[in-house]
Amino acid sequence: MTGKVYLIGAGPGDPDLLTIKAHRLLLSADVVLYDRLVGEQIIAMIPDTAEKLYVGKEKSLHSLPQGDINVLLASKAKEGKVVVRLKGGDPFIFGRGGEELEELVEEQVPFEVVPGVTAAAGCAAYAGIPLTHRDYAQSVRFLTGHLKDGTTELPWDELVHPAQTLVIYMGLTGLETIGQSLIRFGMRPSMPIAIVEKGTSSEQRVFTSTIKDVYQVAQDNNVKSPALLIIGDVVTLQNKLAWFDN
Repeated sequence: MTGKVYLIGAGPGDPDLLTIKAHRLLLSADVVLYDRLVGEQIIAMIPDTAEKLYVGKEKSLHSLPQGDINVLLASKAKEGKVVVRLKGGDPFIFGRGGEELEELVEEQVPFEVVPGVTAAAGCAAYAGIPLTHRDYAQSVRFLTGHLKDGTTELPWDELVHPAQTLVIYMGLTGLETIGQSLIRFGMRPSMPIAIVEKGTSSEQRVFTSTIKDVYQVAQDNNVKSPALLIIGDVVTLQNKLAWFDN
């Protein structure tokens, strides 16, 4: 008898942001495959009876290639087990969730998707930065700063647009290139930007700057991954609206 895979978003770090459904399924799991960005307190919720498999990824350092993870999910479910695939944030927003489910479809393994609070929503909220605001931004765009081929080549001309907030995941490594490219394509050098490091966790740090100076600010403060970039005039509200005391 084939089991089932639950693709679950664990949120950006704070265990209180885990959904009720995600928590219920986690407690019923036979096997849990979890990523690097899943908070330690959430990992601690996994039952002792469950098999725990770390399949995290860092830049140029993968504990298990993505293809092998896909195969492992299917094989564990075919053993009749309840398999939880636990990802930081939301599995369908830069979480490779779609790639994993394609394999399950091919292998005829049943699955469900449990959305999570994506890093953009969680980190912005805990930093005191509204992603949209009638006075500043009528649209928001999510991007990844680390493409599949390892480059940081984004559609720069589309990104320099008034009344828009940009949220860049995995943008720390290419931060200098991102800032220079946006300015080259017409963004004003004084455009506000925030870096949210380890957002929603007890170790959260928030740094605000301008596009022109942000790389130096990151260097001066030894900012480390995971970190999220938020670019736009909404960042000017951060000092006024910041509420999270970690």
